[in-house]
Amino acid sequence: MKLTAAAFATVIVAAALPSTARAQTAPAATLDRLDTDGDGIFSRDEIAAVRERLFARLDLDGDGNLEAREVEELRDAIMDRAVAVQARLARQSRRMDANGDGTVSAEEFRTRTLLFDLADRDGDGRLSPAEFSFVRSLLIGRAG
Repeated sequence: MKLTAAAFATVIVAAALPSTARAQTAPAATLDRLDTDGDGIFSRDEIAAVRERLFARLDLDGDGNLEAREVEELRDAIMDRAVAVQARLARQSRRMDANGDGTVSAEEFRTRTLLFDLADRDGDGRLSPAEFSFVRSLLIGRAG
């Protein structure tokens, strides 16, 4: 089971690091946490430090190993989060369906910006980092 746990942890670590596509749109604060020396580049040492911090978070009993129980708890937490995201997606879809026909047309999708409008507190048509953090906290249930 240790091999499976290690493989699972590797997948989780890879998912925790920004991909090229996500890195281009990720909030600067997230990237700043990875780039600890502030040089704008992610070194092998910085990535290793991220992996160490992640392992420490996954190793619930702090014994230096990821046991099946810890992996199961992580899997349950991921599934709980996935269920919550699915529910939010369903609510968003219903809100975008302006005419109530059970489908979201391209026009409905394009014109419904309820969350953006809520986040754009100063009404300038742009999301500042603070406004983005606010909307992010609404979507994932924690301040970012």
